[in-house]
Amino acid sequence: MPIVESNNVTDPNAVKTETPATATVSAPAALVLEDGRIFRGASYGATGTALGEAVFATGMTGYQETITDPSYARQLVVQTAPHIGNTGVNADDAESRRIWVAGYIVRDAARRPSNWRSERSLDEELIEQGIVGIQGVDTRAITRHLREHKTMRAGIFSGDAARATDKELVDSVLASAPMEGSRLAEEVSVDAAYTVEPKDHGWDGEPRFSIAAIDLGIKRMTPIRFAERGIRVHVLPATATLADVRAVNPDGFFMSNGPGDPATADNQVKLLRSVLDAKIPYFGICFGNQILGRALGFGTYKLRYGHRGLNQPVMDRRTGKVEITSQNHGFAVDAPLDGATQAPEERYGRVEVSHVSLNDDVVEGLSCLDIPAFSVQYHPEAAAGPHDAAYLFDRFIDLMADAATVTKTATDSKTEDKK
Repeated sequence: MPIVESNNVTDPNAVKTETPATATVSAPAALVLEDGRIFRGASYGATGTALGEAVFATGMTGYQETITDPSYARQLVVQTAPHIGNTGVNADDAESRRIWVAGYIVRDAARRPSNWRSERSLDEELIEQGIVGIQGVDTRAITRHLREHKTMRAGIFSGDAARATDKELVDSVLASAPMEGSRLAEEVSVDAAYTVEPKDHGWDGEPRFSIAAIDLGIKRMTPIRFAERGIRVHVLPATATLADVRAVNPDGFFMSNGPGDPATADNQVKLLRSVLDAKIPYFGICFGNQILGRALGFGTYKLRYGHRGLNQPVMDRRTGKVEITSQNHGFAVDAPLDGATQAPEERYGRVEVSHVSLNDDVVEGLSCLDIPAFSVQYHPEAAAGPHDAAYLFDRFIDLMADAATVTKTATDSKTEDKK
């Protein structure tokens, strides 16, 4: 039997919401979870049906960066911050070419934006891009439910779609695809390669190095963080091959964040193993961390409710430093936490868990001890979020510099031998 929750709206069948131009009447809406829990509210954004995995994000700010993060593809995002839309949206803060959340769930939607950078309201942006949302629901209760019972399939139904019976709504949710087994990186990746140049982001002089970056759902700020440090970034599609990587003659190789189940990323795992065999320095974040784990022979698993937000504490086990990090992941690497261990794929030598979550001991980073490769599970580009982990970009540059020194030494040695 579905459990129906009412909400603090005066009349759920006719809820007035204000925009800068006019007052409108929102249609009734319902958030339906696969276990039968139903929350009633009012429509927000486009009207219709949105199906996906219900997850919660704990950031107090950065909602535009959240909804435009490709890692949220096929997810219905619950914002735990109660007031959403206060600063509107603008072109500069988008982290990709479009909104990727499947649906959006907020408690108190701003009646009008108030910020000098605002170009339009969040509601207008959601409508234009066809994103179905719901407002006026108890997001605290929804979050507590997901924490206690795990993330689950869900649906947002508004307008005519919300008039179906409770059983019909629940059945629609149960008929939708689960996140386990979903292959989504190729759906959110770019179709064609492009290059981000250091000179376009404040770097004077020639590029220090160049890297091949596989877009599995890359955020806009990631290549910019590299470019600011003098790194030319060749962004390649998720379907890139080793030949595509070699064609740009990179000094390093990078795999980005992205959505979906890492167990489906066989092609990317195969590509990374070829890169590791070639001793090309590697850095991965989020999905790229899970792919490194799989390439080394470890497994991955789905977390109960994941890590999503700007306030996730992580310890760098090498230094003992605690970082407050930005995260967005529902899967994790299954690797031994204590000390160095032999990688199951033995040709890659020893590996250690370099970073760990202080909330639940989830693996938050891997460091290879015998090959030039490391990764983290969180988002050091910090858009939006804290900047505690910015040093990781510099660590990768140091790794490439060390590899270049080794290569030069070997080349000089061969030249001397020929003399």
